[in-house]
Amino acid sequence: MKLIFYFLFALAWVNAKPNGDEDQYLLAGLDKSVEILVDHWGVPHIYAQTEKDLFFAQGFYAARDRLFQFEVWRRQATGTVSEITGKRDLKRDLGTRLFMFRKDIKKEMKYYHPQGEIIISAFTDGVNAYISYTQNNPEILPIEFKMLGIKPQFWTPAVVISRHQGLLGNIGAELRYGRQVHALGESTTRSLNWFHPWGEPDISLDPKINGDHLSNDILELYNAFRTSVKWTREDVLPKYRASIKSSAIESNLKFSAIDLQDLESIGSNNWVIHGSRTASEYPMMANDPHRVQAVPSLRYMAHLVGPGWNVIGGGEPEIPGISIGHNGYGAWGLTVFRTDGEDLYVYETNPNNPNKYRYKNRWTDMDIIVDTIIIKNDDNQVVDLKYTRHGPVVYEDKGNNIAYAVRSAWMEIGGSPYLASLRMDQAKTWEEFREACNYSHIPGENMVWADRKGNIGWQSVGIAPIRKNWSGLVPIPGDGRYEWSSYLEIKKKPHILNPDNGFFGTANSNLTPQNYPHRNAVGWEWSDPSRWSRVNEVLGKNNQFTMQDMAKLQTDYLSNPARTFVPLLNGHPSNNEQVEKARKILLDWDYRMDPNSIAAGIYEAWQKEIQKEIRNLYVSEDAQPLFRSLPMKRTIDWILSPDGHFGMNPIKGRDDFLLATLEAAVNSLSESYGDKLSNWVYGQIDYKHIMLWHQLSTVVKPDIAAKLNVGPLPRGGDGFTVNNTGGYNNQYSGASFRILVDTEDWDRTLGMNNPGQSGNPNSRYYNNLFEEWASDGFFPLFYSREKVESVTSEKIKLIPNKHFK
Repeated sequence: MKLIFYFLFALAWVNAKPNGDEDQYLLAGLDKSVEILVDHWGVPHIYAQTEKDLFFAQGFYAARDRLFQFEVWRRQATGTVSEITGKRDLKRDLGTRLFMFRKDIKKEMKYYHPQGEIIISAFTDGVNAYISYTQNNPEILPIEFKMLGIKPQFWTPAVVISRHQGLLGNIGAELRYGRQVHALGESTTRSLNWFHPWGEPDISLDPKINGDHLSNDILELYNAFRTSVKWTREDVLPKYRASIKSSAIESNLKFSAIDLQDLESIGSNNWVIHGSRTASEYPMMANDPHRVQAVPSLRYMAHLVGPGWNVIGGGEPEIPGISIGHNGYGAWGLTVFRTDGEDLYVYETNPNNPNKYRYKNRWTDMDIIVDTIIIKNDDNQVVDLKYTRHGPVVYEDKGNNIAYAVRSAWMEIGGSPYLASLRMDQAKTWEEFREACNYSHIPGENMVWADRKGNIGWQSVGIAPIRKNWSGLVPIPGDGRYEWSSYLEIKKKPHILNPDNGFFGTANSNLTPQNYPHRNAVGWEWSDPSRWSRVNEVLGKNNQFTMQDMAKLQTDYLSNPARTFVPLLNGHPSNNEQVEKARKILLDWDYRMDPNSIAAGIYEAWQKEIQKEIRNLYVSEDAQPLFRSLPMKRTIDWILSPDGHFGMNPIKGRDDFLLATLEAAVNSLSESYGDKLSNWVYGQIDYKHIMLWHQLSTVVKPDIAAKLNVGPLPRGGDGFTVNNTGGYNNQYSGASFRILVDTEDWDRTLGMNNPGQSGNPNSRYYNNLFEEWASDGFFPLFYSREKVESVTSEKIKLIPNKHFK
């Protein structure tokens, strides 16, 4: 065995493997030995004898698997990216520090769990234990550290509870709606967006808001700290540096922040099925959260076993606990539940002192924190972090005596994403699960539950401000007339236990009952309903669901928009021979966006043309910069019920529109892939594939980049299929993580994590799951010790060093 010593952040190791069956680490900070069994797929099953040791080991092993990802996360969380990249990231670090949590951190940690301080501190101690080991053994550092010439730094609990990932903020949409209202008026803005449910929100701009001043620059700092780190050739040491930056690869990386911009990509699917509708007669649960596809994955799977804990599933690798999974009593999963937890406040500032703003007819001083940002190859930057009573000042228009600040509910105690899952991890009943949900502030989520006693349920969560005199959809004055009155207790948010139809699926659609009494605490913006409609269609047809049925639905490629558009081509032949061939192929199609399908290739190009031209039809040219696209729901409604935008004869105009867009699609396909329809196959390398570009790919030598990147492989689907693969030729978003649970037998659980568990390119678990994932496969996520041992590939033992506490 290999014996590795860790003491007082100094380690030594000897290489001796008499049995050849496990590695051992001798560690200070442990109370008792911990055993880690790593299965064939790279999932660590951690068996500890104390709670503290359990989370120490989780932090230790996660850092071992994802050390570079951990270091980038730490720098983003602490606002220290400029230390290694230079002045170009000054605004990122400034934004991070503006939104840094500065309240009582002990109270914060205990909010997430009664033992939260112990758990989070143990987790960071485990991370630091592994970092310390690398300091004494730098040769084991992943290649990214060597290429950048940096070393990992120690963690504190403040890194774990940071808000830098800022999940699901809608402040950008509020600014955009404000600009749209100023340019087009309320009525037109409402008609071109899809606000729901029930009625029309008030999106009028207060007379004190000058729409001419609502520029995109207002959110520059806010957006800067929420995007992924971009590297340049100058960041890389010469021996690893590319001779020239690849613009082709760079163009593929421009969507790296898509999860912060696109509701369709950040969405997810989950559902629960009652035992009365399953073959096993026990409830089932499915979940596949949709985020950016990346290498390494944004999710990490683990199995945590210790006193009071036996939970398995996935979550963010940098956070202790499990966010999605099961614990032997119940299984749970999440999707986004739209909750508006941000507002953009606009202030009049004092012409003689811009650090004073008007509030309730009085000049009020901003609070100012002076901070210093260290910048690589430049002078340190001293910055003033300014705050109003509502939050950080993100922009000052001193020429017009205006300041802008963001109020965000996620800056309150308990606002770090997913950490409240620690309470869910130990829930044994629906009642205990709901109580745990009551602490889940961020993000707003649809939590579903299925337990072995036969219950299924839904509880929406998320900290929800109550606004009594405005919708929250546009910027408002910060003069005291627009204040949050309170937060809604989470258990009062929409929920249900054992629905009459025997199933419940969410897929990011609004499911709030129309008689719900707290309408002003529910958001107005929701994902397109296509996925939810398809999930519920399939769930409603089957009374004998199996795990195979669950897997088939989770990877379903049927397009509901296609089922709407394609039949409208019937009876409308084209005079263009190539277009007519395409029309007939579509009419003979089953609407499935399968790889290797010519029809799917034709349809995807046609759908893009429909979306582009419907925007041209409904949005004036001068207003088009305010609308990246129009909602598919609106597009379908307009196509099914055409109006005067299509001409004096709307139905004929609609039919002509569809044929013209089909011709444009055919021309586009011919230009890209040639005139042969057989070349228009969906799911080829040049047309719908998955290629995972490592974030350093553009700046390192090609032979190194080839080892870092993963793919390509063909894919199907699009942004409107249950298997959501987004709307780009390269799949940048969707479900990298999947889980399916049958509560009859926890060992029947299936999982997936693309492209692998490890972030170390030299690990066998770096991309070992990629091909199986790309073919929509799964692996068994075993729970019982017997089954885990049957698929164990590595054994690791962490041993307490009693001489060094």
